[in-house]
Amino acid sequence: MLATFFVALWLGFSRYGKLKLGKRDQPEISTFKWISMIMATLLAGGGVFWAAAEPMYHFVDAPPLFGEDNNPSTALAQSFMHWGFLAWAILGTLSAVVLMYGHYHKSMPMKPRTLLYPMFGEKINNNIIGKVIDAFSIIAVAAGTIGPIGFLGLQASYGLQAVFGIPDVFLTQLMIIIGVVFISTISAVTGLYKGIQWLSKFNVRLALGLLAAVLLVGPAGFIIDQYVVSLGTYLTEFVSMGTYRGENEWLGLWTIFFWGWFIGYGPMMAMLVSRISRGRTIRELMVAVAIIAPVVTTFWFTVVGGSGIYFEMENPGSVSDALMDTGMHAAMIAITEQLPLSWIITPLFLLLTVLFVITTTDSMAFTISMGITGDGNPTSKLRIFWAVLMGVIAAILLYIGEGGVEALQNFIVVTAVPVSILLLPMIWLAPKVAKKMANKA
Repeated sequence: MLATFFVALWLGFSRYGKLKLGKRDQPEISTFKWISMIMATLLAGGGVFWAAAEPMYHFVDAPPLFGEDNNPSTALAQSFMHWGFLAWAILGTLSAVVLMYGHYHKSMPMKPRTLLYPMFGEKINNNIIGKVIDAFSIIAVAAGTIGPIGFLGLQASYGLQAVFGIPDVFLTQLMIIIGVVFISTISAVTGLYKGIQWLSKFNVRLALGLLAAVLLVGPAGFIIDQYVVSLGTYLTEFVSMGTYRGENEWLGLWTIFFWGWFIGYGPMMAMLVSRISRGRTIRELMVAVAIIAPVVTTFWFTVVGGSGIYFEMENPGSVSDALMDTGMHAAMIAITEQLPLSWIITPLFLLLTVLFVITTTDSMAFTISMGITGDGNPTSKLRIFWAVLMGVIAAILLYIGEGGVEALQNFIVVTAVPVSILLLPMIWLAPKVAKKMANKA
């Protein structure tokens, strides 16, 4: 992942950075809508679920690399490592360049197998290796999407009980998942440039509004100060955190799980990024995905998670008790209920979580359908099928209980292993492809 990030930066700011992608001179959608679609798809429930829970967890129980409890900057810096530059770089930088070259310049299908076109040529389109690649990529992203749907069921159900007194039971979780699937199917019928685009734009605007609200009524000075300090810690310890191989149990629960999750998303996110990035330059792509997206994400984690740390420092146990006693899904409510105007801010955070997961469900149903058909505009019926299937599996896992969700987390990591092998060659194939495009320009 370190290599992917550094090669992506080099490629974006090299002489190849000016190359237009997708055989199109002008972008199909505006820059704001483009970045919104990319960010809303990956952040999913993580944008609220993990932004509230992870920094607080690292604050209470310090990461082994740092070994100092109750340190806000190291708690946030460790969260930045999991959700920052390396995570975003693996999702749609080098792989998107290779995929766009294969699909738009060489007329290969919009499928994960096309990532290996520069190595195998057209043979990859009709042999067993290509089929295996597609299958593993689809399974990995489906598992990675089912997770946020399940996390949403837990978090939203708990939030509804805390705010409105609605019982936090499986039936409530099931109704939430049914609502997510229903809205995703409506979005699927309206198409890529209406449903997903509108949801993504609304998501980002709501997130920006809530960010401004928290800064206005919350501990703004603490948030800004901790962002600067934590970002400095993140950058100075960047290589150390990225290569840490100490405590295996901790790594399995955190770094390996998160990076396995993101790697599993890699091929399908590359397909989505490729589908919406025609007319963009390589530099625009690298800056948007590898720089802008992680900077925004880390600041968002500081606003949400940093507020939680502030409240915990002012009133020990006010956030950590809910986190440790009830679970990670309780952290967001414990934080937002301590803010002024919590009666409106808390429901809006719940709405944001739901909308993020709806966008991810719809986007991944769209890309899975592309991966099956090889068509950039798959039928709405196929998209609806996958949205419903992922919702059903998430509901079953929640019904099973904690063991089901834990099994899914382990499955996410397992499915990421073959996908990581697929993404590894992108480190040298993307520069190779860029050189070929430059020679033909």
